[in-house]
Amino acid sequence: MVVYAGQGDPRRSIELLWRASVAEKRPGPKPGLSVDAIVDAAIEVADEQGMAFSMRAVGERLGRTAMALYTYVPGKNELVDLMYDRAMAELPASYPLDDGWRPAVTRWAHDMWEFYSRHPWMLQVSQARPVLGPHEFAVTEALAAILVTTGLPGRELRGIVGAVNYFVRGAAQTVSEARAAGGATGEGDEEWWYARSAVLLEIEPDLEKKFPMLHVLESDREPVDPELPYLENDAVKNFRSGLKVLLDGVEAAVAKS
Repeated sequence: MVVYAGQGDPRRSIELLWRASVAEKRPGPKPGLSVDAIVDAAIEVADEQGMAFSMRAVGERLGRTAMALYTYVPGKNELVDLMYDRAMAELPASYPLDDGWRPAVTRWAHDMWEFYSRHPWMLQVSQARPVLGPHEFAVTEALAAILVTTGLPGRELRGIVGAVNYFVRGAAQTVSEARAAGGATGEGDEEWWYARSAVLLEIEPDLEKKFPMLHVLESDREPVDPELPYLENDAVKNFRSGLKVLLDGVEAAVAKS
């Protein structure tokens, strides 16, 4: 399921994201609800149910009807934007550079990885159209502030920021899908692999000879973490090794500049 940000009314969405909300400023008694309370409840519901959640479910979490929410948030489209941006407020706005840019980028990447693990529904919000909220900007600002210290020009930094972001998000997506696969299909990773690999080798016993390079990829594996499912083991290792290679490339670019 892919959700596109920015589908609500542009002015109302931006006002709410940057808290220039008319509803929040209206005179009279203090309201029983607030935009922040609704967004926090929606994040809790999405953490449990994914992006298929309803306004009714959010209202129930708050002990209200769905209709009571519309005084504060026009609809689910605007709410998704607010949830996406507010969740990103969990991430650090800056990173220490005492040990240089590489450890700082590594920490940023691991923070993002763990963040997506806490909120896998975030991965269903397409990055094709940004939310344009303050916390979304702040996350990119934090990474850019680290990489700017490399001395590389802006045109190269834009590509590096994009590459690091896409890599972390893609790796986190694999883990998210691996975790969800068992519940969605009713079959665990090990059960799935053992059943199919046995049949594949029976039908095609010369698989290794036909695809020798794939055998190279499967050889010399790191020890398996017994606490993690099979697919998740692979995803974690790929994340660590892939990030290392990516940052090696950045170091090479810095050395050449």
